[in-house]
Amino acid sequence: MAEIVKKATRESFGEAVTKLAEKYPEIVVLDADLAAATKTGTFKKAHPDRFFDCGIAESNMIGIAAGLATCGKIPFAASFAMFSAGRAYEQIRNSVGYPKLNVKVVGSHAGISVGEDGATHQCNEDIALMRTIPGMVVLNPADHYEMLAAVEAAVLHKGPVYLRLGRLAAESINNNDDYHFELGKGIQLHDGNDITVVATGLMVGEALKAVKSLEEQGVHARLINIHTIKPIDEEIIIKAAKETGKIITVEEHNVIGGLGEAVCSVLSEKCPTPVRKIGVYDRYGYSGPAVDLLKEFGLCAENIEKVIKEELAK
Repeated sequence: MAEIVKKATRESFGEAVTKLAEKYPEIVVLDADLAAATKTGTFKKAHPDRFFDCGIAESNMIGIAAGLATCGKIPFAASFAMFSAGRAYEQIRNSVGYPKLNVKVVGSHAGISVGEDGATHQCNEDIALMRTIPGMVVLNPADHYEMLAAVEAAVLHKGPVYLRLGRLAAESINNNDDYHFELGKGIQLHDGNDITVVATGLMVGEALKAVKSLEEQGVHARLINIHTIKPIDEEIIIKAAKETGKIITVEEHNVIGGLGEAVCSVLSEKCPTPVRKIGVYDRYGYSGPAVDLLKEFGLCAENIEKVIKEELAK
């Protein structure tokens, strides 16, 4: 079993892309004047000739990345999710998605856990935006080890990828020796037949705490980690729905357009099942300590446990 590591996935991304650059000489990294925050500064220090600071001009950065992709490079274009996915949406859609270019868009500091940066920087819409782009793969790794695997999977995938990074440190949960990452395939982390929790990103760790607490109370909840939101693993979701009868989704994102709606889309068409969504309910965040904000928005183990009990009581 690998060592338990507690760190933000943005740090893991910086480590991964820097190390992989030695194996894949086509990798280049672009940033929008946020290299210290996105941790692409690690790459810059190791490979200065393959790093491009585009300044506070995210749309232009995506255009440059698209041009580099046409020359055979594998560009990772990084900024805060609010700017890489939000401000540069048109360029991602028309200059990357439409021609199916091999660009990896990196959205750091996503979700409520950005904390004190407040509503303007707490992007809870990025997954929804990126899901709408035809052919775009959307990745939201849960911890250090999953991020390491996801970055290499993004390199090997030929086509556009959106990679979501978090600011808040998360304890690793995917450090088992049998851990295996595959694009488009969910991972069952905990078995149970009473109800299923489907979680992504930072919320996977919180959901795991909740189901373990419930197990001690005689409630056996299944937990599925969805690291690839698009294409989503329909098979594991439908199987869980058939075997447990109820689904709860948990995401650090607006419930409109995110994991919950992706799960509902699968089940409404192929296996109608009651679904309860935990996430940000059509509102902006605000400034405050990250952990306190997550609790305020119900994005914590205690609330997940409470919602599971409510659904089982119906």
